[in-house]
Amino acid sequence: MKSKVSKANCNGIVVGLSGGIDSTLTAYLACEAVGCDNVFGIVMPSTTTPTEDKIHGVEIAKSLGIEYCEIAIDSILNEYLFMTQLEEDDLAIGNLKARIRMSIIYYYANHKNYLVSGTGNRSEILIGYFTKHGDGACDMEPIGDLYKSDVFILGEYMDVPREIIAKPPRAGLWANQSDEDEIGMSYDLLDRILYLYTEKDMKEAQIAEKLDISVDDINMIITKIIRSEHKTKVPEIPKKTIL
Repeated sequence: MKSKVSKANCNGIVVGLSGGIDSTLTAYLACEAVGCDNVFGIVMPSTTTPTEDKIHGVEIAKSLGIEYCEIAIDSILNEYLFMTQLEEDDLAIGNLKARIRMSIIYYYANHKNYLVSGTGNRSEILIGYFTKHGDGACDMEPIGDLYKSDVFILGEYMDVPREIIAKPPRAGLWANQSDEDEIGMSYDLLDRILYLYTEKDMKEAQIAEKLDISVDDINMIITKIIRSEHKTKVPEIPKKTIL
């Protein structure tokens, strides 16, 4: 992180603080890398953000001693929805919230000559559990090679508050949203599947036997990986042909 900021000739790092373990750990790492005076946090709640998460986001900024601001995004969201007049769609609205937050983060980053740190982990990135051009838009992904299980371990090592580590992972993009409900299994099981499939190159039947779960569960995750590949790749450019 320190090297990235230095090479870009920037002054620091902006982190969106959701109150969850991923963004909290990222903020801790950013402070270790460039110093708390050079880290800026942004808390961006909406009506579907659990109150606990908003409080934790602010508390983390204060405990680290970083400069921060809190911006409620509902008025921006409502303007989009009023202008488009589309039938309400939880997924589309949830993704729109993530993209609104991304725009705010980059506005501050541009203004301060900072880089934007992503907060995605390897588990989420592999299965596409993030919003393209939303929380997936960033200048670096410092925890992007850590499975969610690793994030919890590093969080404990970095002395992230216990109440944040113990909370159920959630994006708060709509009411009663839960990461594991959306994914269809616990992060612990997901991580074991991803590890065996992507790093040990095991086949579906082998993974199912080793973990004592159905092949259907394995195929569900593999399908997510395949369908979300476009989220992590630079848009393709067709090559021109000289006749």
